[in-house]
Amino acid sequence: MPENYNSALWIGLLGTPLLIATGQVLFKLTSATAGEFGLRGLWQVLFNPLMITALAIYGIGTIIWIFVLKSVPLTIGYSFMALTFCFVPLLASIFLGEALSLRYFVGALLIIGGMIVINS
Repeated sequence: MPENYNSALWIGLLGTPLLIATGQVLFKLTSATAGEFGLRGLWQVLFNPLMITALAIYGIGTIIWIFVLKSVPLTIGYSFMALTFCFVPLLASIFLGEALSLRYFVGALLIIGGMIVINS
């Protein structure tokens, strides 16, 4: 990866997957309050503050991503989205108490190794 990437670009490359992962955790929290599938259940989900927050975070991440893509080729930038597969379980562990296994750590290392290969 070229050294001329500035700090704002790095924040976008790393921050967008983190925002997406945060949204996923909020979606999971929203699901705990969801009723039955139907108009009433959809209404409850759509106006749930957690759902609104999750969508806002996703939206902010998407806007940031658009500006990131102005500066990097899609083939390079998109590899960073693989970090969501590292961030979601980590955040689920922190905020939802979900367990992390050795397989998670091995998988995360493989993902990061793959990113290094793709971006070198």
